[in-house]
Amino acid sequence: MVIRADRGGTGGWRRAAWPRSRAGMAAGARRAVRCPGRRGVLAVAAVSCAGLLAAGLGAAAPAAASARRGSMARPAGSGGRLWVSSYQGPGGDDSARSVAVSPDGGTVFVTGASEGELTLGHLDYATVAYNASTGAQLWVRRYNGPANGQDMARSIAVSPDGSAVFVTGASDGGVSSYDYATVGYDAATGARLWVRRYNGPANGNDGALQLAVSPDGGAVFVTGGSQSGALSCDYATVAYDASTGAQLWVRRYHGPRGGKDYATSIAVSPSGGRVFVTGGSAGRASKDYATIAYDAVTGARLWVRRYNGPASGWDYAHSLAVSPDGRSVFVTGESEGIGTGLDYATIGYRAATGRRLWVSRYNARANQTDDALQVAAGPGGHRIFVTGTSQGKSSGQDYATIGYNAATGARLWASRYNDPANADDLARALAVGPAGHAVYVTGVSDVAGGPAATVAYSAATGAQVWARLDTFGGNSVVPYGIAASPGGGAVVVTGGSGANVYVTIAYLAGPVPAG
Repeated sequence: MVIRADRGGTGGWRRAAWPRSRAGMAAGARRAVRCPGRRGVLAVAAVSCAGLLAAGLGAAAPAAASARRGSMARPAGSGGRLWVSSYQGPGGDDSARSVAVSPDGGTVFVTGASEGELTLGHLDYATVAYNASTGAQLWVRRYNGPANGQDMARSIAVSPDGSAVFVTGASDGGVSSYDYATVGYDAATGARLWVRRYNGPANGNDGALQLAVSPDGGAVFVTGGSQSGALSCDYATVAYDASTGAQLWVRRYHGPRGGKDYATSIAVSPSGGRVFVTGGSAGRASKDYATIAYDAVTGARLWVRRYNGPASGWDYAHSLAVSPDGRSVFVTGESEGIGTGLDYATIGYRAATGRRLWVSRYNARANQTDDALQVAAGPGGHRIFVTGTSQGKSSGQDYATIGYNAATGARLWASRYNDPANADDLARALAVGPAGHAVYVTGVSDVAGGPAATVAYSAATGAQVWARLDTFGGNSVVPYGIAASPGGGAVVVTGGSGANVYVTIAYLAGPVPAG
């Protein structure tokens, strides 16, 4: 279904629980989207890596308990809605997880989990291509793994030449439990090019969380968590030939405490020579950040750096980015402070050696939980941007987005978003405009209807340029991914809905001053 900017949408839905309290909303969102092994979230993780699936991959998007009419047509100015497209599979229970735009800006690709006709009660990967100008659906391809069970795509990327699309996630392998399953598609037709599965040495639960493509388009790199024993999991990073899917190398990381280690994010250097991975790794007292550099060709480990915050408590990295010149690597996540609860902790490393350049922490005035979820580098290389969710003094949970000096880690600005109803707002994803003038953040607001809330900021000053709230036919929209078009004209958000469909929304990016 495509809804142009001048039309509304409808759709029935099977009621799902969505906690209305601030504490309940935060917990519900974490169950749906957070990374594995989080403290207080996954009892099952103490037994096996099943927590990887329960927390990060298997949960459908939560739906709002109350609803109102979807957002009306907006003026064709900054933040104006260009189109809305939905996808509902044959089983009728769907949630998109990741979005990418082709290098020429002509196609939008979305992937996630979708209930299948032959797998009622079970999910398949479903990958959808849309015309970026109109939102018209170009093709849909589904992947049902060998066990005919739960198959949940988590990440999507496009090759640099735009000819191929790659998807990864977790797929039920039957006797092998959950495996990584990575699929390559022809970007123009959706024809499947190859499928490759990875089952770790424990024959247990393995779930991929993110993938990246090398700058020359020759290799695809996948990372996530892989069971290594009854009570332990490792980072597992796999390299594939992008043309054939042939496995090039596998590297596992088992932290010094021999516990649960989950990789959450991966990136490739602009030169294509190095691959960087980060996540959460069992440490002396709890979890630490663990960031690793590999040789992209051989998989040889170049360096490992761990970060244990000032409280020597819970430290969990969620996202990683590489500077445009390839000289620096940036990592962000949540880190326990002394008397401050969880804080943002963002770290800059020298890419060649792993030498720590700087650490910057953010504790909001409420002195409570501040949880960074994503970092991105500006195209000029001078700034990096971090977003996440932060407890306000009187506003509940807010988006908190920060601009840093990439060389020094000095905070340039911090901007918070609190919706007009003063309800909870949970940021989920961030993108930087191609010119580096704008930063876009999306997430969900706990106002009536449970709308997606997408905000544009000036990259230079952090000033809010526009903000939009959108439901889908009166049903909630919970975004999980955002992408800026290469030409800078549009911003695309995707996620799930209370209508149990993928919902993808394109907004007019609009001009943002360079200053």
